[in-house]
Amino acid sequence: MHSSVKVVFGPGQEFDLQVDSNEVLSFDAARAWLDEQFVKFECVPMRGSGKVLIADKIVAVAAAMGPVAFNDAALALDYARAACGALSKALLRVDVAKHSLSY
Repeated sequence: MHSSVKVVFGPGQEFDLQVDSNEVLSFDAARAWLDEQFVKFECVPMRGSGKVLIADKIVAVAAAMGPVAFNDAALALDYARAACGALSKALLRVDVAKHSLSY
């Protein structure tokens, strides 16, 4: 079984990432990876309360990485493995331009 993550930055900047189900990170490992990237890229909370939801981290990390980073197959795979593991979903769409995540 495969999981699929589509990351959209805008017209002509879409990345379709495929992950084998046995490669998806566990919830704890996915959360740790996203936390690490959130700090590394100096992302800021999207909400005025300062609360950061997992979905917010997935969108913020993609935005901070930018489309160029998704050309790096290893980094793109790490992102997809973490995003799928954090939400336990096999199909995700991350729309960076609209700051939205759907599954």
